[in-house]
Amino acid sequence: MLLDRENALNSIKELKGTLNEMSVSLDRGALVKRIAELENIMQEPSFWENTAKAQEITQEAKRMKDKLDRYSTLEKRLEDSEVLLELIEEDDESSLKEVLKELSALKSDVEDFRIETLLSGQYDKNNAILSLHAGVGGTDAQDWTEMLLRMYTRWCERKNYTIETIDFLAADEAGIKGVTLKVKGDYAYGYLKAEKGIHRLVRISPFNANGKRQTSFASVEVMPELTQSQDIDINPSDLRVDTYRSGGAGGQHVNKTESAIRITHIPTGIVVQCQNERSQHSNKETAMSMLKSRLIELKERAHKEKIEDLTGELKDMGWGSQIRSYVFHPYNLVKDHRTNAESGNVTAVMDGEIDMFIAEYLKKSSNGTIVI
Repeated sequence: MLLDRENALNSIKELKGTLNEMSVSLDRGALVKRIAELENIMQEPSFWENTAKAQEITQEAKRMKDKLDRYSTLEKRLEDSEVLLELIEEDDESSLKEVLKELSALKSDVEDFRIETLLSGQYDKNNAILSLHAGVGGTDAQDWTEMLLRMYTRWCERKNYTIETIDFLAADEAGIKGVTLKVKGDYAYGYLKAEKGIHRLVRISPFNANGKRQTSFASVEVMPELTQSQDIDINPSDLRVDTYRSGGAGGQHVNKTESAIRITHIPTGIVVQCQNERSQHSNKETAMSMLKSRLIELKERAHKEKIEDLTGELKDMGWGSQIRSYVFHPYNLVKDHRTNAESGNVTAVMDGEIDMFIAEYLKKSSNGTIVI
């Protein structure tokens, strides 16, 4: 009983310290000031003349208010727990257990919120464009790419994010050659940027008649979807636009018209494509949006001042060795090689439980241990 009370007191002390640190990083005074500025803008008669811009402003105000509300709620829960602990009689074991249970839940919620406060990059709050591509490993690599697609889909469901398929290329035998998704939700890019890189699978191959162990690779690329205020100009002479017939589902339409679009950015050699929409115009708009996002993401990683500074020699930077290994045989282990975070529950990870890896990456990158 005394030990439980001491544990509760230690948890309260630790949570107070964490909340105090978060209060500084949040800069609540600046948030209140910015919310007031945005509310004044929202009162202007012409505010809704530009719908897209108006929606960006209202979403920014909502995000800031949500942050303040979440902090206040966490602070109030901690205060209530501390008061309740002081009121509990020494022999009231049931009430003490309830306080310990609340402190455990509070610790988890505070940690989740602390991770979110690390997402302060220019594009972190944006939607994300997530692309998966099969690498070395033949059919196993294509199957592995489909397994990763399921993993990220389940993760998005847990985060209440919505997914829109932009491009999909099925494999001949099993799995997929590649897929591009738009992930919609607050801070989708901020979280998913932790997943950029090469993902390695080690398992007994189901496609090998001799049951041999196979190592396969798939690449994960993540870009921010730009908002209207973040839009950039690209010189049309730097682009080559090709049309082709869409593949996959879509009925007779896909066999009759060249509605799919492929755009090549000549200076860097970057290629994007879209075949999701029936309209060639819609596919071109989506592909252009993807290209702009890719160039912005590359500019950030290359630490270049302008898009014009990007060249072909930079297009593959950062795509060296794997960032994470998923071992199914001869033992079960998922290990992130950047942070050394690991889990022996491979099934849970493949079911979308990857928050631990994302959190460790964000914490290390925020203190400069990892360069994004």
